[in-house]
Amino acid sequence: QVQLVESGGGLVRAGGSLRLSCAASGSSFSPYAVAWFRQAAGKEREFVAGISWSGEKIDYLDSVKGRFTISRDNAKNRAYLQMNGLKPEDTAVYYCAARVGALVVVQVAYDYWGQGTQVTVSS
Repeated sequence: QVQLVESGGGLVRAGGSLRLSCAASGSSFSPYAVAWFRQAAGKEREFVAGISWSGEKIDYLDSVKGRFTISRDNAKNRAYLQMNGLKPEDTAVYYCAARVGALVVVQVAYDYWGQGTQVTVSS
């Protein structure tokens, strides 16, 4: 079983950048596909980006393609979400999630979740 802790959120102006980090403990990170989801106030949680256990498969929400980059370092048991060109509509709580198996975009498929980190983008 793996525990996940996100960090790196904060307040940034539109056009700025943030780097979110997801630290895993309790188990090796290697077998897990990792994804970032976000939930804005009053909206459903949505898939933002995901990466397979090997890093060979990556997927993004269309609206973040070209702005966000997901990566992972299995040796450090960490995953990252580099967010550039942030927009006010990116404001949300961002969650790291993990699952054993293939990368998928459906949140119910993920067994392990962090507590979330708030990202606020001002206009």
